Formats: sequence, structure tokens, C-alpha cells
Amino acid sequence: MPTVKFTYALKRFFPGLQQTPARGTTLSAVLEEMETAYPGLRSYVLDEQGQLRKHVNIFIDGTLIKDKTKLSDAFHDNSEIYIMQALSGG
Repeated sequence: MPTVKFTYALKRFFPGLQQTPARGTTLSAVLEEMETAYPGLRSYVLDEQGQLRKHVNIFIDGTLIKDKTKLSDAFHDNSEIYIMQALSGG
């Protein structure tokens, strides 16, 4: 079962976040599971069209996902899905 991990910066908005196992077979399904565990997380990660927001990145097994629109990137049962707030600044 894949494991979802979160960057520490997201804990400002969702204090109960912790490493969480997921049963979903698609990234979209995994995000729905995370929404159930952490209400409001999905709308923080995805926009109104269901696309990844610009201030969020998702990595699967250390590789940045390619499909930020349909979230179709594949993962395995033992994958680590890492959701992080993108950092910017100057």
C-alpha cells in the first residue's frame, strides 16, 4: 500500500498531518482518501477544476509528477507519495 507523506510546512494549515497509508490506485483517489482523513486538504492541493495548484508539488518515489492536470502519474503498492507546499521567494 502506498504511503503519503507531507512536508512540514503543510502542518501550519493541517496540524494533524502525519505519514498516512493509502488504498487508492490513482493519485486522484489517494487525494480523496487524504481529504477524508484531513478535511480541506484536497481543496488546498487542487483547484476548482481538479488540477494541482501552482503552490503545491507532488513527488512519487522522489520524482516530480508530470501530469498536473489529470494526475495520471502511476505509482506502486510500495510507493511514497510526497505532497509538499512549493516554496518561492527572492
